[in-house]
Amino acid sequence: MQKIRVQDDLYEAVNGEWLEKAEIPADRPTAGGFSELDQNVEKILMNDFKELSEGTKTTNIKEMQDAVLIYKKVLDVKRRNAEGIKPALPILDFISDIKDVNDLNTKLADLTLNSVPLPFECGVEPDMNDARKHSYVVLGPSIILPDTTYYAKDNKAGAQLLDIWKNMAVNALNQTELSKENQLLYLNDTIKYDALIAQKVKSKLEWADYVKNYNPFKLDEVAEFLKPLDFKAYLKEFYTELPEQVIVYDPKAIKEFNFYFNEENFTLYKHWCYVKTLLQASTFLSEDLHDNSTVFRRALTGVEKEPVVEKQGYQLASMLFSEPIGVYYGRTYFGEEAKKDIVSLVKKIIEMYKERVKNNQFLEEKTKEKAILKLSTMEIKMGYPDSVNKVYSLLKVEEDDSLLKSVMEVRKALILDNINKLFKPVDRTEWAMPGHMVNACYNPSANDITFPAAILQKPFYSINQTVFENLGGIGAVIGHEISHAFDNNGAQFDENGNLANWWTEKDYANFKDLTKKMIEQFDGIDYHGGKVNGELVVSENIADNGGVAVTLAIMHNIKGASFKEYFENWAKVWCMKAKEEYIQYLLVNDVHSPAKLRANIPPRNFDEWYETFGVTEKDQMYIAPEKRIIIW
Repeated sequence: MQKIRVQDDLYEAVNGEWLEKAEIPADRPTAGGFSELDQNVEKILMNDFKELSEGTKTTNIKEMQDAVLIYKKVLDVKRRNAEGIKPALPILDFISDIKDVNDLNTKLADLTLNSVPLPFECGVEPDMNDARKHSYVVLGPSIILPDTTYYAKDNKAGAQLLDIWKNMAVNALNQTELSKENQLLYLNDTIKYDALIAQKVKSKLEWADYVKNYNPFKLDEVAEFLKPLDFKAYLKEFYTELPEQVIVYDPKAIKEFNFYFNEENFTLYKHWCYVKTLLQASTFLSEDLHDNSTVFRRALTGVEKEPVVEKQGYQLASMLFSEPIGVYYGRTYFGEEAKKDIVSLVKKIIEMYKERVKNNQFLEEKTKEKAILKLSTMEIKMGYPDSVNKVYSLLKVEEDDSLLKSVMEVRKALILDNINKLFKPVDRTEWAMPGHMVNACYNPSANDITFPAAILQKPFYSINQTVFENLGGIGAVIGHEISHAFDNNGAQFDENGNLANWWTEKDYANFKDLTKKMIEQFDGIDYHGGKVNGELVVSENIADNGGVAVTLAIMHNIKGASFKEYFENWAKVWCMKAKEEYIQYLLVNDVHSPAKLRANIPPRNFDEWYETFGVTEKDQMYIAPEKRIIIW
């Protein structure tokens, strides 16, 4: 292998040897970085689930008992195969028996509680305009393909994926009691209905503009949009008092609801509902039905085969009981020493962020004060929650129930918990991520940052790594999440998590100009035969830029700081080898830039990069000074 110079490609110079030798697991789309840590956590917890299921290990977290029971039901392949499609027949028959729109109106609540897809989606979320309370939100239904762009006539990938999905649906329908003629009818109607929906729902690019989700309407207006469905009667099944206002996340889909749902195309909806429910249920049925239900997802991500059944069991338990398992992982494997060290680092980064805001060249004093207030009130959630949400203690997985019925009952309890939040104040102690997730996030509606215990490992963080490596790893990630408070979406929320304009007109215009430059820095970059959409990924790129800026500033306060170690670990953090199908999927659907670009582009905006490695205009990792961008 030819040695690549760091001045030409930081990512390849640091990770090239590993990338050449690494193999992607057959049951995963990626290897390296986040994925490797996730695999390690998964391996640990899979072993614990095995021991908990055998009784050789115990835990005082009682909610884990139901999680383990779900795990055991997945492993009971003999029972699942013997039952075949039978556990799904009651809900499929329930759908088949719906006579017309009037009949559907009487059954909407039951369909909701059984996770059956409606012609609209809904739920309860914190209100963006008043983060202390909840609001009822509605949006259009989900489409089959990952994004509306796949439905363009010239999109070959979309056509190929839809064919794969059809074959998957045919295999599942073959196991129902429907005649061959009806199977074909149901499939064709499903595709027709999906095509109608795709003309009206938001694209991934539109969803990336998070603030545009907030579209308040009076309840009567939304009820009128959703006719011939009786939206008010539907809400009365859950509430004695109805909300005066509904937030429409996807206005076009709801305002033009009658385009894809009316009495004339009721049958299309019904057949779409049947087929989608069948495929959702298949995941929890026999081995054949389960494996068939994953074909589309695997084609989308390039995954060769399904995980072994023990891993399937753990993954399902982890999905349904994420918070209890996260608390279990945190209590069992997360050290208090590490927690104190990381909290100290977060506070140091926040203080440096304040200094950078004070010295910012494009902000007026009034705006600076508001930004510093937002930083001062930012809450830190580190490791895992102190306790498990009480909803999990209300769940009960029955020993005799089929796997599908158990999953449906757990989901029903979680759906009801969400529905029941509407008239209750927002609980800011709730965590956005469980403790065993290898990730981190910023919540604009709560103005808090969350760092699960699982991400606090090498290469992100270790008490055995140098402070410079930790700053280039978890430090820059912390700075990244803090920066989301000031990205193109987060910048529109105040210190209390409310949508509010705390900027002067001049300052916001300057910020939007810098945002535009950030879009241009990434937009149109060729990557694996596709092109980066700078607008789709801009919020994450602003956050990366801010994370690097604030941690480099801290480096200057450390005597003998090794910027080389900093930049090399920054590149190591983003190391990822991925299946080609997954790369193409991410390029269209992910709000993050490709991992290699995240490693290579942000450093080039900073003088420290050029000084550390002697990078000049002759090198590929060079950007002319006038094109370098530093926002925060």
